[in-house]
Amino acid sequence: MGTNDEDARDNEKPRHKVHIDYDVAMSKFLVTVEDYMLFAQATGAEVPVERHEHLGFDVPVRRVRWSDAKLYCDWKSEREGVTYRLPTEAEWEYACRADSKDKYCFGDDERSFGEYSWYKDNAEGVTHNVGSKKPNAWGLYDMHGNIWEWCLDRYAENYSSMPCDGSAYMAASDKGRVLRGGS
Repeated sequence: MGTNDEDARDNEKPRHKVHIDYDVAMSKFLVTVEDYMLFAQATGAEVPVERHEHLGFDVPVRRVRWSDAKLYCDWKSEREGVTYRLPTEAEWEYACRADSKDKYCFGDDERSFGEYSWYKDNAEGVTHNVGSKKPNAWGLYDMHGNIWEWCLDRYAENYSSMPCDGSAYMAASDKGRVLRGGS
């Protein structure tokens, strides 16, 4: 996890081994506006102010606070009788990489980025329907883009003191929680 590249930001360093010795399951798609609206209607949760009426209901929901993302997972768990939670940062990276040892799930060639993700150079400033780009090798979509995704961990300045077992970094931090993915 992480990198030792000289040009990388400090919060991406150092590259370190993480051993996850348990099964990790991730949703194939990002949570859509439609999914989140069902949650909001059932619980009275606040729906983020957004231009959803122009983008549709199959786009990922945006501007969700970390606490509301956690409540969504709790609601979905209770509704379906299966435990859902936000992934740890290590679990997220493990799922994103899909066994790749390269910089991205598709390799190191940034010219392929647009085949797998919506990001600043091709998104025209808006989100797009989930699953409309290529998935990674494990069938997970939008891991490198479309929106940022919350993780369970608290933010750390770098990976020096991160757990190596896949668990969440929970040391007190005034920097908030971890976001992964991109937009």
